[in-house]
Amino acid sequence: MPAWAARLSELYYSGTTSLFALHGNVQDVVPNGETFTPLVDFLADQIFGRWDLILHYDLARGLRAFAGSDAARLKAMVVLANRRVGDLATARRDPAMAFALLDRFVQNNVMAADGDRISAAIVIDYASFLLPAGEPGRLSIPAATQVVTLLNWAASPHLKRLNMAFVVVDEKLAAISERLTSNPHTVSIEIPLPDTDERRRYVEFTTVGRELDEISDFPAEALAAQTAGISLLDLSSVLRTATESKQRLDAKRLREMKKHLIERQSMGLLEFIEPRWNFENWIGHAPIKQRLRDDATLLKQGNLQALPMGYLVCGPVGTGKSFLAQCLAGEIGIPCVILRNFRSKYVGETEGNLERLLNLLRALGPAIVVIDEADAALGDREQQGDSGTSSRVFSMIATQMGDTRYRGKILWMLLTARPDLLPIDLKRQGRAEVHIPLFYPADAVQMQAMFLAMAGKAGAKLAPEDIPEIPHLGKLSGADVEGLVGRAARQSLLVGSPHITRESLAEAVAQFLPSTEGMEKELQEIAAILECTDRQFLPPEIVERTAAHGGREKLQERYTHLRRMIELA
Repeated sequence: MPAWAARLSELYYSGTTSLFALHGNVQDVVPNGETFTPLVDFLADQIFGRWDLILHYDLARGLRAFAGSDAARLKAMVVLANRRVGDLATARRDPAMAFALLDRFVQNNVMAADGDRISAAIVIDYASFLLPAGEPGRLSIPAATQVVTLLNWAASPHLKRLNMAFVVVDEKLAAISERLTSNPHTVSIEIPLPDTDERRRYVEFTTVGRELDEISDFPAEALAAQTAGISLLDLSSVLRTATESKQRLDAKRLREMKKHLIERQSMGLLEFIEPRWNFENWIGHAPIKQRLRDDATLLKQGNLQALPMGYLVCGPVGTGKSFLAQCLAGEIGIPCVILRNFRSKYVGETEGNLERLLNLLRALGPAIVVIDEADAALGDREQQGDSGTSSRVFSMIATQMGDTRYRGKILWMLLTARPDLLPIDLKRQGRAEVHIPLFYPADAVQMQAMFLAMAGKAGAKLAPEDIPEIPHLGKLSGADVEGLVGRAARQSLLVGSPHITRESLAEAVAQFLPSTEGMEKELQEIAAILECTDRQFLPPEIVERTAAHGGREKLQERYTHLRRMIELA
């Protein structure tokens, strides 16, 4: 029995509760004896397999007796339901009528004589359509009535003494009324995506009668390990596609299919980054590069407890924060995903989206999770004006980031030019532990290496001797350098040269005007210096400058002054 099902049984038979909210991977198949069946069939066969009556309700199919795959048991249940509940067809798709019938049945069963009581389970599928999230005063009367009916059942001490259980099922817990899910008489149980063992068993189950090696380069064990983060139904789709298309499932095809399936499963809220670079492409910041390489080595060795929970990468705009994340992914060789905007204008949808994403990330690991513009994306515990959504989002993210069970399995990378705007709860040790500051190239050697790297990235040829003296040291970002290389390459092509000439690059540098946003960039740079957690990450020239200005206290004063000036501008 899966762990979630064992927990449900334990809580019920201990008398803790009779109302359960199942959420997460509820649309998948689950192991059911020697086969795999939908969740509702598993509940009917395994959890309530010996009970007298199981009633299933959703808006499309209405109220019905349900017995899984046991036809004989279903016939007996239909007869019993008609006698004890009433004509189920009268409440086919009317929620108010269905709940009235169910409530009358529950009360009659409570008041029946001991020998006349029956064991019964009521399963409500797609619960968010019947018990939607929302402020109590804004719910429709029928929806509010249905929520209160369930709460009455859950709180009744008489029902807890009977064999009666109530299960509401929905993918997103946040989409169900919070009055129901947060009630002390309700237990919410998350059904996770399948683990490696379940995926291996499913591969063996679906390939019975045919050889797996005819369609795949991977044996069952390896295929299970390579498909972390996808459901069993999606795994079936992978195998079926390989069989029907006659295209062998090799490493490249499996990677492409997995990427597509996970992005679809996340409804476009996760975007995979295909690592094209590693630290060989990273210029400067040698201590930072070495620290991250050491972490990559520890991860490959399986020493997960020696890894940080996450990184905070900060620095002025254009210093290569996103590029650093991609280089780390390429160095470690694990999936790297970007968390896209999961916020929605609909009540409960934002929290539901985040719930789905976190469930997927927990199954996907090890993976790097990149959150760009983290100060804006993650909100704040104290943020007001959105009915508490930002506060709840912040709490969900902070809880997951601090869950040490996922150390080394989910590596968080928070990217921001304004680390000072991030709540301290996310920046503390045990969450985004390692704070990495990035700065513009400040010496001629780094600047030359940056020009050569950007030329290679653009596919242009540039000789080291053709790089002129750069007058803007410490003021040019990587994006600025990339722009200069692009201008020079364009001009060189116009004069008929297949490579960047010294003259075209010198002209581009001479014509270039650095950004005038000096105060904002200085503020971002000081914020990165103050945020740094390891002195070795700071370039020598910044360490010297910090000491010359009187240390961190003077920098803090300068930061406060700049922030006030910018706010008043």
